[in-house]
Amino acid sequence: MEHFDAIIIGAGFAGLYQLHILRDRLGLKVKVLEKADGVGGTWYWNRYPGARCDTESKAYSYYFSKDLYEAWDWSERYPTQPEIERYLNFVCDKLNLRKDIQFKSEVSDLIYSEKNNIWSIQLKNGNKVSAKYVIAAVGCLSFTNKPEIPNEKIFNGEIYHTGNWPQKNPTFQNKRVGIIGTGSTGIQVIPEVAKIAKKLTVFQRTPNYSVPAKNHKLTKSDQLNANKEFEKLEQLMLHHRGGHPWTHSNISAKDTNEIKRNELYERAWENGGLSFRDTFSDLSINNESNETASNFIKEKIKNIVNDSKTANLLTNFDHPFGSKRPPIDTNYYETFNRKNVNLIDIRENPIISFTKNGIQTSNDEYELDALILATGFDALTGTLLNMKIKGRKNITLNEYWKAGPLTNLGLSIPNFPNLFLITGPGSPAVLTNMPRAIEQHAEWISDCIKFMIINENDTIEATQLSAETWIESVYEAVKGNFFLSAKHSWYLGGNIPEKPKVFIPYAGGLDKYRQICDAVSKSDYNGFVFTKSLNN
Repeated sequence: MEHFDAIIIGAGFAGLYQLHILRDRLGLKVKVLEKADGVGGTWYWNRYPGARCDTESKAYSYYFSKDLYEAWDWSERYPTQPEIERYLNFVCDKLNLRKDIQFKSEVSDLIYSEKNNIWSIQLKNGNKVSAKYVIAAVGCLSFTNKPEIPNEKIFNGEIYHTGNWPQKNPTFQNKRVGIIGTGSTGIQVIPEVAKIAKKLTVFQRTPNYSVPAKNHKLTKSDQLNANKEFEKLEQLMLHHRGGHPWTHSNISAKDTNEIKRNELYERAWENGGLSFRDTFSDLSINNESNETASNFIKEKIKNIVNDSKTANLLTNFDHPFGSKRPPIDTNYYETFNRKNVNLIDIRENPIISFTKNGIQTSNDEYELDALILATGFDALTGTLLNMKIKGRKNITLNEYWKAGPLTNLGLSIPNFPNLFLITGPGSPAVLTNMPRAIEQHAEWISDCIKFMIINENDTIEATQLSAETWIESVYEAVKGNFFLSAKHSWYLGGNIPEKPKVFIPYAGGLDKYRQICDAVSKSDYNGFVFTKSLNN
């Protein structure tokens, strides 16, 4: 069994950067284990029609190297899946990372040996490796959530999940297609499939607020300006709670007169993108202010969608704007004006089962040749809990997290020494521009391991008290925020029936979180315990 200083699980944005800094800065013997046959992480698996990032390309890049940043030119404001996958392959080759990545290597078991202070890693292909450190770079949105619909085996059509899309794109020309889900993914895939399907039936449980992306091709001038503004953009992202390259508003929506308020909303709508959320400072904490944004978007939808019944279904929100992940779109609402698109409300008319020829709801049968599940993921914890992780005294992670995830800073788990998480539960994670959170995490982990090497420590482990205290901070950070009002949100585990209903990410902002993590490292890692072997 080959032994490494560190094993990294996952070869997406996080795994690639963690490999680079552990191998090339610390000189460690490192191996990345990746279940796919290529790099990309979420951008390898999510290759459905319309898949693209909702963060602008100039921000959705590595920033640890200006030379690397300038060596790649993005073609669009919001990059597509194929372009992001090409970018990550470019980085992989530029930094010579591929030789230390083992593809087609899915981890099934992680078992910690207290006697030897090492982790044994069992792969599904039967192979084993071991390491002193394990870094889980498995992604926040990587374990697909497939709803249990009875009688699936009798359905004669094709079934696809957007989070595990075939390498070779299926064809939907002249087919009757159904799509379940109108979250961020559904909002991307629906307009694309509608262009080619004979008939598209959209099964909607909960309508979503969406803002236009206003995507466009980037000119050479745009690309040169992004390079010139590297330092400026970096500083903006460092000081933004979500890691985005713009400043926060300091204006209250409710305290702004209606004419001026609507003018600012209109400007933000025309600009497009996630910055719409920052039009005013209090949209996530004040009911009156949030209602102005919610009503503005509702009116936009009703003006776009011709059929009043369909428009009402699309605006029958059960949550305030921003309490769920706020998607951005390209012609999503316009798609419902197409004659080949039909919207079904499955709150009022729930899905009962598959039939031989389609889907049966409580009221009707819908004949389908193909069904697309845009039903998301068991977010933040799903992949970790399905890896059979055992720590001290054979305690399993499933047992330890039975009531909900417990971590210190989202980086480390009591009873699981030398196991680090990148963008784990209890970190800002999905509430941020992911590359900014990933870089911060990977660098903190690398600095921590360097500290251990210098001080000849064998293990590091979060204390139970520090984890309990941190999770209290996570709950405190979300108080007063509308995140808690969206009961079906995957931020709260609301999309997985058996999952504990607790708010998972840290909502205090990436900027504040970075300061907290820096303070911990400067205090020689207060809240963590280290051990040394007798040989040291």
